[in-house]
Amino acid sequence: MLKVLLPTIMLIPTTMLSPQKLLWTNTTTHSLLIASISLHWLLPTHYPNKNLTQWTSIDQISSPLLVLSCWLLPLMILASQNHLQHEPPTRKRIFITTLVMAQPLLLLAFSATELMLFYITFEATLIPTLILITRWGSQPERLSAGIYLLFYTLISSLPLLVTILYLHTHIGTLHLTMLKLSHPALTNSWTDLLLSLALLMAFMVKAPLYGLHLWLPKAHVEAPIAGSMLLAALLLKLGGYGIMRLTLLINPIPPLLHFPFLTLALWGALMTSSICLRQTDLKSLIAYSSVSHMGLVIAACILQTHWSFSGAMILMISHGLTSSMLFCLANTTYERTHSRILLLTRGLQPLLPLMATWWLLANLTNMALPPTTNLMAELTIMISLFNWSPLTIILTGATTLLTASYTLSMLLTTQRGTLPTHITSMQNSSTREHLLMTLHITPLLLLILKPEMISGMPL
Repeated sequence: MLKVLLPTIMLIPTTMLSPQKLLWTNTTTHSLLIASISLHWLLPTHYPNKNLTQWTSIDQISSPLLVLSCWLLPLMILASQNHLQHEPPTRKRIFITTLVMAQPLLLLAFSATELMLFYITFEATLIPTLILITRWGSQPERLSAGIYLLFYTLISSLPLLVTILYLHTHIGTLHLTMLKLSHPALTNSWTDLLLSLALLMAFMVKAPLYGLHLWLPKAHVEAPIAGSMLLAALLLKLGGYGIMRLTLLINPIPPLLHFPFLTLALWGALMTSSICLRQTDLKSLIAYSSVSHMGLVIAACILQTHWSFSGAMILMISHGLTSSMLFCLANTTYERTHSRILLLTRGLQPLLPLMATWWLLANLTNMALPPTTNLMAELTIMISLFNWSPLTIILTGATTLLTASYTLSMLLTTQRGTLPTHITSMQNSSTREHLLMTLHITPLLLLILKPEMISGMPL
């Protein structure tokens, strides 16, 4: 764990001490090196834990998410170069430092074996995100978006803190490996039902569950590109990961919690997909599609079967890369046309033919077409839900249909049709952008060859 955590922390002096000319080169190379070192976590090793220390360990559930966190830092730095080029050098350094600060916190959150450490790092990831949104967002509404994010997260996570402290006084330990050995701490009485609700609520807001998702579109639309990538690809996954981890304590989840959460998650997936159909703002559309995909993840985590956990894990990883790629594409369009409105950025295929190829690939993965891991994950989740109750196929089927329709309409609107008259000249796409898209899509296409690496199950 330390051989990745220490180089990550050393990225801060790298950022501060690099000469102005080499700032982007040094930070990107350094973070790419960290990402390549972290790939060894995906290799099958002794089950269930490796590198087990008093505070952290890596197991099947956390290793794919840890690698995803390391993989996305260089991509965030690559994506941010263009919109920071006119900023003074000091501000560039502060921006990169803020991004780098988020990574050790995420690494600790995903590998913590102690619930209190997990809670602290889970909350601390909020700080860099908030700085990114409120300082580098593009519009005045960014302040209200930051306040939404802060209050939604904090109000939902205070009950979690109280429950964790309560469990500690009752069980005497918060160590996950110890909690696995003790009996499930929470039974079916009313007090324990409320405690289970408090444990899950913070992660439901973070994931986000439909009805608690209002902070997400706001935060995404106002955040700079790196903020959007961080939110979509990693912070939402903290929610799913937390549900997976803490359902160990509430095993099995009482039926009184089962039904409302499952219904809300699946109904929310359906509703947000239909909201996507009538969005005018490109970033907002991608943000709502995230809510829809994460609805499936929440439903799968609540079921607590091997199949559903495996499907949820694969969907979290593939959604992390896909939505991050879609945000990057939306950003390339925004940097050229200075607009996110779909009607004003249509018909770009003749001007940027290579970008149109990336758009097609990203949209096909978002729709979960066969050679991608998205399809495998969605099918796994649908089968485990169908096994639980055959009626869920109506909701999941309708969601799939709507997902395909809004994704195709997004592709057709942005790439096809007549070019708006106000677009007269357009900057060419750069190598940096193509590299960025390649680094997003390559893992997605390669992982289907060996999906058990990210399935969260023992190999």
